[in-house]
Amino acid sequence: MARQVTIGDVAKEAGVSIATVSRVLNGQSTVNQAMVDDVRAAAGRLGYRPNAAARGLASGAYRVIGVVVPDLRNPYFTDILESIVAQSKGDGYRVLVSDSGGDVKEELDACRRLRTSVDGLILVSPRMPGDDLRALSADGFPMVLINRQEPSIALPMALADTRSATLELCRHLSGLGHSRVVYMAGSALSWQNRERLRGIHDAREFGFEAAVVEGEPTIEAGYRAASAALDFEPTAIMAYNDLAALGVIARLREIGFKVPNDISVTGFDDIEMARYVRPTLTTAVSLKTQLGEHAWNALRQVLRGQPPIAASLIPSPVVVRESTGPALREATPIS
Repeated sequence: MARQVTIGDVAKEAGVSIATVSRVLNGQSTVNQAMVDDVRAAAGRLGYRPNAAARGLASGAYRVIGVVVPDLRNPYFTDILESIVAQSKGDGYRVLVSDSGGDVKEELDACRRLRTSVDGLILVSPRMPGDDLRALSADGFPMVLINRQEPSIALPMALADTRSATLELCRHLSGLGHSRVVYMAGSALSWQNRERLRGIHDAREFGFEAAVVEGEPTIEAGYRAASAALDFEPTAIMAYNDLAALGVIARLREIGFKVPNDISVTGFDDIEMARYVRPTLTTAVSLKTQLGEHAWNALRQVLRGQPPIAASLIPSPVVVRESTGPALREATPIS
């Protein structure tokens, strides 16, 4: 039986230290590109695959992909994950999942760990800096991004059209006479949050303005941030996502406000609960199944050695339900 190639063999072949080989294989940015190329070439010549099972060593493929998500408690991400699992399973791949808990360092570490035992990665709503993404992808390791756009990085992307959907939510509220509106933001590190803010900025074209309060994409965060939103005496609150909107509604009820009679509330994502709470939630439909399908199709293309497909921008249609209604009091706009 042939001896398994070790990281020491790769280091000797490339003429570098074991530590350098480790940094290269983990996608760390402290190694220059020429050395990255040398180490990758040496690993290829020797047939080295870290932590590989015998089948992986022989074939050069694990038939496993890694998916990194920020919060598995959020049904939005589990819906996307279910779509990826279903699509990749049909092509004979298994999925390893890592939950970063929204922590940027853990997200990067998870990607580095998974790279040693998977054929490719799908990063769902990654929050890490662009430089870290660039370092992870510098050696051509197959990666796809969901809901993160980095124009300077040549990676396939599957994107929900958050900006246009937010603009339509603003248009809906404006049509109902709402001029005192608060946007309850998501994480400042979130690409989707930045896109929602751009959509609100676009709405200035028809005179729409919104104050911004800090928040996070959870029920508890929405509940807590409702008090800060009420300081602006709004007639409508736009929550970053459906979970935060549910927290807002719970807090409003607790202190005696009726939705939408006193204050309208919108969410984003259209998670299952949005259709069954009372009042049912006006929101934008982020097409989770399609995002997962597009991401897997893009990764599969790369794994097959075919040219990557272009970034997919998937519409997020607005669905109007019971949580929004006319502004029933005269109010001066928030400026």
